[in-house]
Amino acid sequence: MKIIEFIKSRFEPVVALPPGSYHLESAPEAGKPYRLHLRLQADGTGILVVNAATILHLNPTAAEYAYHLIRGATPDEAAKVIADRYRVHREQARGDFRDFADRIQTLVETEDLDPVTFLDFERIAPNSAALSAPLRLDCALTYRLPSGADPLMSPAKRVSRELTTAEWEAVLDKAWDFGIPHIVFTGGEASLRPDLPELIARAEKNGQVCGLLTDGHKLTDRAYLETLLQTGLDHLMIVLPSDGEPDWQAIQNALVADIFLSVHYTITPQNAAGVPALMEKLHKAGVEAMSLSISDPSLSEQLSKLRDVAGDQGLRLVFDLPAPYSAANPVALETAEDDGTPGAGRAWLYVEPDGDVLPAQGMAETILGNILTDSWEKIYRA
Repeated sequence: MKIIEFIKSRFEPVVALPPGSYHLESAPEAGKPYRLHLRLQADGTGILVVNAATILHLNPTAAEYAYHLIRGATPDEAAKVIADRYRVHREQARGDFRDFADRIQTLVETEDLDPVTFLDFERIAPNSAALSAPLRLDCALTYRLPSGADPLMSPAKRVSRELTTAEWEAVLDKAWDFGIPHIVFTGGEASLRPDLPELIARAEKNGQVCGLLTDGHKLTDRAYLETLLQTGLDHLMIVLPSDGEPDWQAIQNALVADIFLSVHYTITPQNAAGVPALMEKLHKAGVEAMSLSISDPSLSEQLSKLRDVAGDQGLRLVFDLPAPYSAANPVALETAEDDGTPGAGRAWLYVEPDGDVLPAQGMAETILGNILTDSWEKIYRA
């Protein structure tokens, strides 16, 4: 009977580690300081946040390596457990664990990383797993716009007030408690809020990866940009005007800073012919990542061609960061993913300036609740 039970056990599927959150802060003598935050999902997959700056989406095996790394296991200790659980040779498990730890160290020591990266890990698709909480919260701090901007570019009539600094800090704290590792500040123009540095600092204190969507005008002031960096900003998307020249000084300031930069451009019938030349100019300036959207479904074929042009120019296209609000960008075009997977309301949520939560920007007909006054169970149903 014991032999039968033993044979049966060798063919039983590996039971996933229990869901939960785990943290590690390196010791002062460990060299370059770092922080790790691991969120294990019910299906065994994991989300690992490195230095509140980079997010890794891990398959169950890699998630288990991260779990043992955070718990301080030696390679021998981790290898013994992993070899027994996955029925592999202990030497292989030891080598795989060391390789994983080396890759994490590479992330710790590498500057200007994409906020969502994989470092050649065998991985899951970011939006395919059963999530216990969204991966990202897009926070529209304000629907105000700079003087002279087209008022149609922001839905100011959607809200009657803006949350205070203390209320937004409470939103960030709740998001962290819920298990949301990534915050993007947007608007309107988020830099019009004088408390933006304070809110970035709060996200950094929590351990959240923090990004900013902006027209870039305030970034021409290097001191202001440095303030955002020092308080904890991890990545930046500068929204280029759909007509006229970009603010090249803001772009240059961001390029020489220690931050991941992408730019966003909306393709219209009026500007489509000039997009290849713009891409070439951006690449020569040093921009490596770009997000594209279109003003009308009739431009879909043009968008496909321009994506190929971007690849030829050496520009990496970004699909998983939010697009700016614009009257020229239909919500369906902004929130749909290429693979047809609905991330809105599941992989990310959008908070309006008054705290109302939408599945995604612009989906005002579906208010899920208010993040300050309603329960998380009401707001998010995974």
